[in-house]
Amino acid sequence: MRIRFLHLALAIALAATLGSDSAHADKRADQVRSRYTKFEYRIPMRDGVRLFTAVYVPNHPTKTYPILMTRTPYSCRPYGVDQYRGSLGPGKVYEDEGYIFVFQDVRGRYMSEGTHVNMRPHIAEKQGTQIDESTDTYDTIEWLLENVPNHNGRVGMWGVSYPGFYCSAGMIDSHPALKAVSPQAPIADWFWDDMHHHGAFVLPLSYIFFSSFGKERKGPTPHRAKGIDLGTPDGYEYFMRMGPLSNANNKGRLGGKIAFWNEMSEHPNYDAFWQSRNILPHLKNIKAAVLVVGGWYDTEDLYGPLKTYASVEAKNPDIDNHLVMGPWSHGAWRGAGDKLGDAEFGFRTGDWFRKNIELPFFNHYLKGKAKHTIPEALMFETGANRWRRFDQWPPAQAKAQKLYLAGGGRVTIDEPANENDAADAYISDPDKPVPYTNDITRGWSTGYMAEDQRFAARRPDVLVYQTDVLEDDLTLAGPIQATLYVSTTGTASDFVVKVIDVFPDKVPKKGGQPDRGGQQTLVRADVIRGRFRESYETPKPFVPGEVAKVSFELSDVLHTFKRGHRLMIQVQSTWFPFIDRNPQKYVPNIFKARAEDFIKVTNRVHRSRAHPSNIEVRVLR
Repeated sequence: MRIRFLHLALAIALAATLGSDSAHADKRADQVRSRYTKFEYRIPMRDGVRLFTAVYVPNHPTKTYPILMTRTPYSCRPYGVDQYRGSLGPGKVYEDEGYIFVFQDVRGRYMSEGTHVNMRPHIAEKQGTQIDESTDTYDTIEWLLENVPNHNGRVGMWGVSYPGFYCSAGMIDSHPALKAVSPQAPIADWFWDDMHHHGAFVLPLSYIFFSSFGKERKGPTPHRAKGIDLGTPDGYEYFMRMGPLSNANNKGRLGGKIAFWNEMSEHPNYDAFWQSRNILPHLKNIKAAVLVVGGWYDTEDLYGPLKTYASVEAKNPDIDNHLVMGPWSHGAWRGAGDKLGDAEFGFRTGDWFRKNIELPFFNHYLKGKAKHTIPEALMFETGANRWRRFDQWPPAQAKAQKLYLAGGGRVTIDEPANENDAADAYISDPDKPVPYTNDITRGWSTGYMAEDQRFAARRPDVLVYQTDVLEDDLTLAGPIQATLYVSTTGTASDFVVKVIDVFPDKVPKKGGQPDRGGQQTLVRADVIRGRFRESYETPKPFVPGEVAKVSFELSDVLHTFKRGHRLMIQVQSTWFPFIDRNPQKYVPNIFKARAEDFIKVTNRVHRSRAHPSNIEVRVLR
């Protein structure tokens, strides 16, 4: 009876909360309705396909306003001219400033006509009525300028994640009226963003995302496809029960109905299928000012913003191009941004960014307001918890330094002197993979990128190395290059490298904060599918017992290891279920591996003069 009573109490509390949230949403929608008039259009593209577009115009016809647009595959609902959104643009302050807000369902999604193509390849040399996302953006802007009154002739774009990709694609061969674009956490290349990390498959994100997003539709619809129900809060357990990836399309799971999943599973290597979906080589002829935004703790799109900024900078040297990286998970700059996982940042970084960076950027280029003071690169320094301004990224003053793995679990700046081929070994068992988080979660934890790693360090299949206690602050700025010399008793393995900030054993407590003594806070980690160590296009098995070089880039950091802390490096071969399990027996396509292909192996990380496993960092003094 007591259990039932508790469940009833929880249900009543939940209903009250939902009712409160619903009432708040209705109030916000009424506030928007009182200040804006909504229009709905079906805008024709050059090939005749019409894209559903909602336009919100301020109720002051004597003034002119810039247009701020978002193109999305996630629906521009609510539908109906009498149905209003609860918020417009990146935040309520934009409503106070006065903008014409435009939301568009991209081609083939929700109420737009046509066929949706994931990460639609850009066509560099178009002929006739050929289309891509840059032409759809251009044609939309052209139509809006001709048909929406009271605009000032200036257009901006913004979007987070997939909509960030549409910003990147839309600013290629920019429409003359497109003056400011902010790709935020933009997808750049799905062999490094979202679906893969250095070719290693990101299992829960891909599986759960495409279970709903990948479902085909019969025509324009306002309805969202229903995703898969895992039936448990424990994603680790669910994916272990599922077994090999080849089981994803049976046993009542994806059911063979997700076309992109099936197509993707036929392309395990970086072939033309993936290469054509890489937007980075095409970021040319951009005339708009660009503000690229990303988060240091973004488990989905960390590669995207860093590489998008670099590509725009290299190919468009005459435009204003800025990079902002904050202490955020995916899109968390839309919230408070004061903490994440086991890391705390001291103040509301998201609020500060929106007020001092994002709004002045759009106001300057779209409304002609005072020149902003945004530097080339505005980067949040984790560990020290402060914003830093740089005139280029990575900063030129950061100097390369190798940190070597040494005997006794040490990290040292001294190159190995031992002639004998010293190595550390561990048994990697795909039936008992190392979890990527200590949380019980269905999908991918947003906090794991700043999570205490002691749960992993205590496992026998994780190698642990660390520096002596630091006598001075150590600031790393820029990418980290991991180079491991490995051997295996199998023919295939993944390798995960984690860089960790180890707190002193005794840390003064602040208020109600937990005891941070000895905490091992993750700073940066990444993984490579070992078969791609020489080429992402042409995989290669390991030769059992033969030493092989595995080198790959961990994405950039700006982090200070404080005096009294240590820098730790962990190495492992499983990271589940964030990364799917490698059979460790080489098969041409892991999507088609069978249960009997999964084997236990012994992996060795070598650390001798001939095989000096290390990470190369950039030290900012």
